[in-house]
This record gives sequence, C-alpha cells and structure tokens, in this order.
Amino acid sequence: AGGIVFYANYLKFFERARSEWLRSLGIEQQQLKDETGGMFVVAETSVKYLRPAQLDDELLVTASLLQSGLASMTIRQQALLKNKVLCEGTIRIGWVDAASLRPRRIPQNIIESLRATT
Repeated sequence: AGGIVFYANYLKFFERARSEWLRSLGIEQQQLKDETGGMFVVAETSVKYLRPAQLDDELLVTASLLQSGLASMTIRQQALLKNKVLCEGTIRIGWVDAASLRPRRIPQNIIESLRATT
C-alpha cells in the first residue's frame, strides 16, 4: 500500500543476503545440516528504518560479521539504494542441533571462514 516496501520485508531481504553471503564463503547451510546435524537460527534482531524503498527499487543488501562467540554471532546488515542506507540492523544468529534445537558450538571451520572476511 502506498507504493513503499512493507517494513517486515527488510528482514526477508536480510535473510537472503545472509544466506548468499555464507554461500559466497563456501558455507552451504543444507550441506552443513547434513554433515554436522547443526544449523543457524535467528535469536535476536534490531532494525532501524531510515527511509523507505519504493516498489521496484533495486536494492543492495549487505552482511558482515560484527561479533562471534562460541554458539552465536552477530551480523551487521544494511539495505542500500544508490549508496544511501534505507535500513540497517544487527541480527544475532545461533548455532543449534537441528533435531533438538538446543544450542551447540559453531563448528570451528565456519568461524574461521567468517573471521577471514573481517
């Protein structure tokens, strides 16, 4: 309505960007789940909306490691239009056992891959 992007869609954009970011680092989430029995889940979000995107705008959505711990990490994300930040936020994702959804340590090779990007 009103020709602007619905606010909750930015979380969808952030999700897709995180998945593609991990894939670009050689981290395939389905493969990880199959091989380790673990997966990432969103534990916390904080989003600040600065200006709206219009329908059909072509956005650039970024993801970068802000902080990592033993079982979770915080990702900084932005949605930009022509180098102007429309929305920014932090997403904390945790590593859990896929069957029980209980927290587990993030595999060391994942942490090393992510830290190499900072």
